[in-house]
Amino acid sequence: MELFSDKPGDEGLPGRERALAMAAVMTSTLMAVFDGSMVNIALPQMAQSLQVAAPLAVWFANGYLLSAAMTLAIFAALATRFGFRPVFIFGLSLFTLTSLGCAMSSSAEMLIVMRILQGVGGAATLSIAPAILRSVFPGRLLGRILGLNALLIAASTALAPVLGGTLLGTLSWQWLFAINVLPGLVALGLAIKAIPQKPMLNRQRFDAPGAVLSATLLGALIMAANGFADPHASSHALDATVMGWGVLALLSGVAFVWLIRQAEHPLLPPVMFGSRRFSLAALTSLASFISQGITFVALPFLFQSVYGYSAFTSALLFTPWPLGIVLIAPHAGRLADKYAPSVISSMGLLVFVVGLALLATLPAHAAAWDIGLRSLVCGVGFGCFQSPNNREMLSNVAREYSGYASGVLAIMRTFGQCLGAALVGVLLAVMASSPRVALEEQAVRMSLWVAVAASGLAILLSLSRLSRHKKTIL
Repeated sequence: MELFSDKPGDEGLPGRERALAMAAVMTSTLMAVFDGSMVNIALPQMAQSLQVAAPLAVWFANGYLLSAAMTLAIFAALATRFGFRPVFIFGLSLFTLTSLGCAMSSSAEMLIVMRILQGVGGAATLSIAPAILRSVFPGRLLGRILGLNALLIAASTALAPVLGGTLLGTLSWQWLFAINVLPGLVALGLAIKAIPQKPMLNRQRFDAPGAVLSATLLGALIMAANGFADPHASSHALDATVMGWGVLALLSGVAFVWLIRQAEHPLLPPVMFGSRRFSLAALTSLASFISQGITFVALPFLFQSVYGYSAFTSALLFTPWPLGIVLIAPHAGRLADKYAPSVISSMGLLVFVVGLALLATLPAHAAAWDIGLRSLVCGVGFGCFQSPNNREMLSNVAREYSGYASGVLAIMRTFGQCLGAALVGVLLAVMASSPRVALEEQAVRMSLWVAVAASGLAILLSLSRLSRHKKTIL
């Protein structure tokens, strides 16, 4: 297999060690994807089993997301100083151990604590996974390995609801976490054996104030997004809560930007954003994941509340989207190794926006095959965009900054999806305040058109990379 072939002048690891490191990284990534996707569908059963109200049960999911988002930038910076190996092994060990802790939880409080710690472990691995792949694979294969990574994530996204439903139907919710233990131990053994140990890369003092500010900024943004999406909050409480978290995010954001410009050894080096192509690729990624986040939240309302499909059928209607990514992502990654990634990702975004427009114009009574075909177009477009764009981000910073770039990539993905979910929450709250289905359908369709607009912005950002004019973004 060409991914594991050796040629003169190749950077990274030899073929066999490369395969073992890839297996460790991708196993940990798939565990995190499965965990997030399966837990969401189990929240009602978990709430009933632990005898808690739905608002508290939501934190079984939110606790993981919040802690992961708050620590992504911190672990990216730590990996740049101490190397990928210790940070990845720490994160994978913590994720595996807390998966067992989640499965053994006997109270809601214990489960929330375990989920928060599990999010920290997940952030340690996800924030640097693309950077590890860049470090062990030669540059000539970077697009292909990122395409394969996108393929596996898409496949796991498609299979997660089915696997989760099977486990819930035959066993219990505890197995959603216990299933991580064995593959986690295998991945840990592979990581210890294959990921190379390097001396401390950066002995400068760690930017602790920057870490606190970044965690506050990211955490406040997540809490504000959750406030927007909370259907149970009163209007007054929602306004006060969102405004409070928004002000905290604004203040900490301003302080963080000021600090990284002034600090001698900042948590996130501003010099990275001096690369116009890197900055535009990051902004393109953010806009595209906002579109995907909107669509993934809006479509279940359309399928179930408007069209009347069951929850299981709605999950099946999502399958063509990741299937489209599976079909195209490896080929897009291979092409990105030969041709300009910005051109390929821009073409993918054009297909993506066409697919979103097709979903936004679904008829009042849509057949399942019609919905699936339109979703497939979205998946093909997104699969053609994602791996070339990720390659563009990682290849347009110096190799010593690849850990930071990987963290930025993870942050763009996480917050794009969160902002997308928040936008849908706002539209549903404003337009669907009454129980009438017509208003809810109107809110959902407007959400899809907002997704079209966000992906249109992503196209403009992506096309602007084709200009040869160089300028600094930050």
